[in-house]
Amino acid sequence: MNQPPYPVVRLKPKLDSSAIRYGAPWVFANELVTDRRTRALDPGAIAVLEDSDRRPIGVVTVNNNSKIIGRILDRNPAAVIDEAWLTHKLTQAAAMRDRLFSKPFYRLIHAEADGLPGVIIDRFGDIAVIQPNAAWAEMMMDQFIAALQTIGIKSVVKSGTGRARKLEGLVEEMTVPLGSVTAKVPVAMNGATYMADLIGGQKTGIFYDQRPNHAFAAGLSKDVRVLDVFSHVGGFSLAALANGAKSALAVDGSTAALALAQEGAEASGVADRFETRCSDAFDALTALAAEGQEFEVVICDPPAFAPNKKAAEAGLRAYEKVARLATALVADGGYLGLCSCSHAVDLTKFRMACSRGIGRAGGRAQLIHTGYAGADHPMHPQLAESGYLKSLFYRMIS
Repeated sequence: MNQPPYPVVRLKPKLDSSAIRYGAPWVFANELVTDRRTRALDPGAIAVLEDSDRRPIGVVTVNNNSKIIGRILDRNPAAVIDEAWLTHKLTQAAAMRDRLFSKPFYRLIHAEADGLPGVIIDRFGDIAVIQPNAAWAEMMMDQFIAALQTIGIKSVVKSGTGRARKLEGLVEEMTVPLGSVTAKVPVAMNGATYMADLIGGQKTGIFYDQRPNHAFAAGLSKDVRVLDVFSHVGGFSLAALANGAKSALAVDGSTAALALAQEGAEASGVADRFETRCSDAFDALTALAAEGQEFEVVICDPPAFAPNKKAAEAGLRAYEKVARLATALVADGGYLGLCSCSHAVDLTKFRMACSRGIGRAGGRAQLIHTGYAGADHPMHPQLAESGYLKSLFYRMIS
């Protein structure tokens, strides 16, 4: 078998390699022999991974600066990681999404689950927003751009910001390395039109992951009042209005996000039933209760309160507080949706925190639906972190 032109890295003696050999996508720093040759590899270097008996396992990318020192790129030890390899990965990913969606607006690459570790790509028609959150992807940006063009991409935004890049030792930057981009792009989902800011917005400009949960909440919202807290660009509220809600109030701490939500309401033809309130979400929930307001549907979709394991306990307390404050605003017989995008908090712990919050507010509830990220955000079956999104929908009962 012809070996690719890559150096070799090796697992430590007596380490059980079965998990990695059979699908686990990561190699941790305490699992790899970090001799002088391994330590000399540049961040993002590509190597062949062997077990302690010198049997090849696959091709990995190596970053000595990261606790995740190795990320599996290909199970074939003879694979060559080049533009053609990337083109195959992107074509394969696009084929699945194009079967799911009638228009090319979706998450194209969901990191490890699509075989491109540390890489996020969201597609907006012929525009792609790429987050190269791993050193190997940063090194191969030119090849990524060339490969994206083969599937019809004409403009690329590189969104090089966020915590993940810092962990990889990468600098933050926002550039447009291909074509030109009008910052605001209309995105049609669930009957509504959203305005995505691809340059100045959060992450890639919109959150495609909540699409099926927006749809579920919209189905509960016909002819009733809806409260959308941590609304960003109006994810839940605009979908609800497009599907017949009587009114919707969107609450967010970002004036820029609410301005985009307002533009989306106007583009959707529902601005007459849409209001916004710029406020800290906890303050807004408290204030709305003091005002005596109630809503038949209340949705809270906060940012990650627990971005890592150290923050898990504090995050769970925050989720409990959101549930407690939101419960007070749900009208009798109404519905409460609570979401978490924290990969460090699993579904069971999140559900328990929400249930405590509802109970401490004096509420009684039925859990009627558990939602996850859409199918364009596949889960790697051996990486729990890739299944980060949880959405719980309760019906409040007397």
